[in-house]
Amino acid sequence: MKTSARNQFPGKIVSVEKGAVGAVVKIRMDAPGLITSFITKESVEELDLKKGDKVVAIVKSTEVMVAKGD
Repeated sequence: MKTSARNQFPGKIVSVEKGAVGAVVKIRMDAPGLITSFITKESVEELDLKKGDKVVAIVKSTEVMVAKGD
């Protein structure tokens, strides 16, 4: 996966809390520590995100996106 975003933080998902529309995904990394992202429930399901998955938190401006390698 290639992206233009400079702020990329590899880590592991420690929790996924799905609501009716959105989901809170918490990612643990060595530095800066723990990052929390609010993304759509649809994105969680399409990426099949679950606890223990290795992902990359991508920070662009004030938003956090989550990517999962194939």
